[in-house]
Amino acid sequence: MSPNPSAAPVCKVRLRYAKRGKLRFTSHRDVARAFERALRRAGLPMAYSQGYSPHPKISWVGAATTGAASEAEYAEIQLVEHVDPRVVRAELDAALPDGLAVLEGVLAGPGGLAERIEASAWRIEVRGLDDEQLRQAAHMLLATPKLLVERVTKDGRRSLDARAAIISLEVENCQTVLPAPDQFSRCGILMAVVRQGSPAVRPDDVLSALGAVAGLPSSVLVKAIRTAQGRLDDDGGLVDPLAADRAFARTALAPDAWAQSDDGSGQHDVAGHTG
Repeated sequence: MSPNPSAAPVCKVRLRYAKRGKLRFTSHRDVARAFERALRRAGLPMAYSQGYSPHPKISWVGAATTGAASEAEYAEIQLVEHVDPRVVRAELDAALPDGLAVLEGVLAGPGGLAERIEASAWRIEVRGLDDEQLRQAAHMLLATPKLLVERVTKDGRRSLDARAAIISLEVENCQTVLPAPDQFSRCGILMAVVRQGSPAVRPDDVLSALGAVAGLPSSVLVKAIRTAQGRLDDDGGLVDPLAADRAFARTALAPDAWAQSDDGSGQHDVAGHTG
């Protein structure tokens, strides 16, 4: 017998997924539609909203902006039957288009997922500037107590303090030199940890702040990848938001329980921290 989609949810599964390649230019609305189609193709026993136009019960947390890739996006789905989260991950991943990949699925433990995410770690590759130019600009920005940048939002033009959101900002050398026109042959990599607010400070806001404080040219090529999200620890690192769910599964379920990772360890490293 097919599951009743209007039945009450019996469990929640939290997912970490990636947005890669050309799909980084896809809006979050289109990503959500792709997930809904994939859930139907996968045949998972989803819980649905009520009303004229029922939708799968999916909660999204801190979605990356259009144009940015990510290895650390999070969502929570509600099911009307108990399904091993490892099966959910595999079935959903197989049904998604190239460029979207479900990396992990865990059974949700107590507490909300959104409250465990307060900052993002970004790797921002900048072509058209070298690492020394970026390093000097980063030092100047970190020494500035306040730096306003302008953002056009759906409510009009707004100013936000980009400096207040930046927890850390470091510069690395580009390890790989790709063929590029002369003006983009120079390259540096920004490693930034940025507090998430409303509106959130994005990688392009960080670059605008660097340009404002150091007079950097605007003719650069940028590729931003979010590498982690989580709660800030005492050292300014990020705590894996799924770590508490894995810990809950280890104590509440059998030793071979759902929340273990694919290698059976139940561990997953995010931004240098192990859950």
